Formats: sequence, C-alpha cells, structure tokens
Amino acid sequence: MIERRMVFKAALAAGAALVAAACSSSNDGTALPTGAANADGQGGAQPVAKITAEPAVNTKDVSVLKPVVIKVADGKLTECKVTADGGKAVKGDTAPDGLTWTSSEPLGYGKTYTYAAKATGTDGKPVELTGTFTTVAPAKQVRATLNPADNQTVGVAMPISVKFASPVKDRAAVEKALTVKTDKDVEGAWGWLSDSQVDYRPKEYWPQNITVNVEAKLYGVDLGGGAYGKADVTTKFKIGRNQVVKVNTPDHQMRVYRNGAQVKSYPCANGLDADVDRNTPNGTYIIMTKEPTAVFDNARYGYTNVNKKWACRFSNHGEYIHENQDNAANIGKTNNSHGCVNLLEADAKDYFDSAMIGDPVEITGSKLGPPMASDVKDWNYSWSAWKSLGAK
Repeated sequence: MIERRMVFKAALAAGAALVAAACSSSNDGTALPTGAANADGQGGAQPVAKITAEPAVNTKDVSVLKPVVIKVADGKLTECKVTADGGKAVKGDTAPDGLTWTSSEPLGYGKTYTYAAKATGTDGKPVELTGTFTTVAPAKQVRATLNPADNQTVGVAMPISVKFASPVKDRAAVEKALTVKTDKDVEGAWGWLSDSQVDYRPKEYWPQNITVNVEAKLYGVDLGGGAYGKADVTTKFKIGRNQVVKVNTPDHQMRVYRNGAQVKSYPCANGLDADVDRNTPNGTYIIMTKEPTAVFDNARYGYTNVNKKWACRFSNHGEYIHENQDNAANIGKTNNSHGCVNLLEADAKDYFDSAMIGDPVEITGSKLGPPMASDVKDWNYSWSAWKSLGAK
C-alpha cells in the first residue's frame, strides 16, 4: 500500500509539470510555446522562436499615431492579426523576410486592440502571441480649419491660416504637425495670432504663379490639457499674378502695380485728415472680400444702411475700397471719408474686376497706425517680430 501511494503521488507531480509547460503568452507580450512535449512523449526544450510586440501587451494610453510592430526572432511569422473593438482588423503588412509585421493605418481613439500572432521557429516548433493594449482616450477632440481652401487662386500677400475650435496649449506640437511646400524656395514662418489661430506668411510677398501645398497632420497630436487633434486637414492652392495697391493718403491717388510697374492710377478720397480716428490707417493689408454691393453702418458717425457698389474689404477694422459717386466732388481732392478709400463708380468697377483675394494694399501718409485687432494683421509685423510669434 505504501509503495502504491508513492507511485500515485509521483504520477500527479509529473502531470502538474506537463500543465505548467503548456502556456501561450506572458504578460509582457513575449510569446511562449504552444506545445509541451516531443512526439515521443518525452519533455522537450523550449521553442527557440520568440514573438515580441510594440506596444507591449497590457500597455495603456498608446498614441494613435504609433505604428503597431510585431517581430519574431529565430523563426518566421505565419499569422499576424490585430483587431479593434468589434473585430475590425487593422491594416498591415508582413515584411518579405517574415520577421516583422507593421500596421499601415492610424489607430482609433479610446479603443482596445487584440493581438493574434503566430510563428514557426527555426526548430520547427510553433509559438503564438495573444493579449491586448488600449489607445489614448482624449478629454476633447479639437477640429481645425485651413485657409485658403483647395484649388483657390489668391494674391501674393495671402497668409495661410489654421484655426482651431478651441484654444491650443501645446503650440510647439501643432507647429511640428504643419508643413508648407512650394515649387519655388520661399522663406516663411508660422506665427500665433491667438491661442486658437496660427498663420504662415512668407518673409516677402509670395512669388507669383506658384503652387502651395499645406498639410496639417493634426489627428493624434496632443494639443495639451487632454485635448487632441480630431482630423488631418490639407489644402493645395495657387498664387496668382503680382498686383499691389498703394495709397499715400495726401496724394488722393490709388495706384495699382503689376510686377512692380504702375498700370493704373485712380483719384480717391481717403479718411478725414483732421480726425485721426477717421484716418485710413497706415499699414499693409490684404483684400479680404469682394462684394458687388455692400451696406455700411456706423452709429458713431450717424449713418446706417448706406449702399455702395464694388466694395473690396481690406481690414476688419472697417476699411474698404469702394464706389462713392455721392462724394464725387471730393474724390481726387479732399480726404473726407470715415476711413474707406472712395473711388468714382467707373474706377471702382474697373479696380474691382482686377482685384483678387489676398492682393496686398499698402497705406502710407496718415496719422493713424495699423489696427492690430484686425483678423488679418500678418503684414503689419516686421519679419523679426513675426518670427517671435512662433512657438517658444
């Protein structure tokens, strides 16, 4: 009886050893053997193949931009699958040598992904990797817009503007995600005009007739404070001919230049000289809108619902180039407007037809400085001051 009991206990111990050897993966994502014994029934050595993954099994808050990479040492991958919640497989490819599988698409926010990878070692033994990891779940996803829009043709002073739906804390992270490519070398820089707007302008006006490609690869970018970029945005637009408007307010003339040569000169009336608040402000602006008819209201100066034709807005401070036939007696002679550049109707129409969004408008000669509260004030910074607006 004693001998029989001892044999029975020994058999139990051997069975426990067999169970312990039959495991599939470890908590750190390293694959372990799927078999426990050789064909002859005797225990064999551990398989030589080893599967590893990045991110490792059980990793949390994984970046959605980080590629998933599965590797095997001393073997070849035979199956690689990474699936998201709901069973959708992540796209990816196995290298020709069978040693690496790499994902080829971004991951989703706040998702759990499951590994199912298998390999055969150089010793002919199979191994596998299983387990999960989870991606970062943003407190907020922030959408961005990009201007100019695709396929537009704009003037040589047009800035590139990225606007966010809510303030950004990590400006440097955003700038790293932004690229500007042109078919001619252009020196330019990004400058933050507010916590939710960053613009790009060249040092000098854009070269004419070039193509500009902009990528804002913001999806997955940590904007700070728990906010992440919602989506990538891109645009491709063209710079048109070089046309610049110059107004020296005491001259009562609006001059139009093409490629540096004057092509037009229109008599004009500018902001009232005697009242600095009514001066047409000095500075460099851009044509922001073209409106065949516009309605002007200014309760401070006692006028409402004043209709004018061929209006080109060049500042959100309230300045336009527009027709004012009612002021014909002063046009070319006296500055008496409330800040706008008044033209005769025929001249206003002629200029309107030639104007393009993004054309520069350079004002000199008045006592009023540029209104820095305007939405488009990029060109009223010196180049060194503009560069200082970039991320620190």
